[in-house]
Amino acid sequence: MGSIWEHHAIHLADLISAKDELQAHLYLEQLMLFPVDIQDKIINEISSLRKCNTDDIAEIITFYSSRV
Repeated sequence: MGSIWEHHAIHLADLISAKDELQAHLYLEQLMLFPVDIQDKIINEISSLRKCNTDDIAEIITFYSSRV
């Protein structure tokens, strides 16, 4: 993953760890203009990770960004 995706992943992980779902949604919306249903899927997948790390988060974002 590129350093840009890793930076986004770190920021998103911080928002989710803080249980700030609204800011996580707004961040994803600004980041890639993800539709709300995709934002929900991304946040749910990240929240379901056993060990939340930036590589896994970046991989999830990359997966959904290629589908939008």
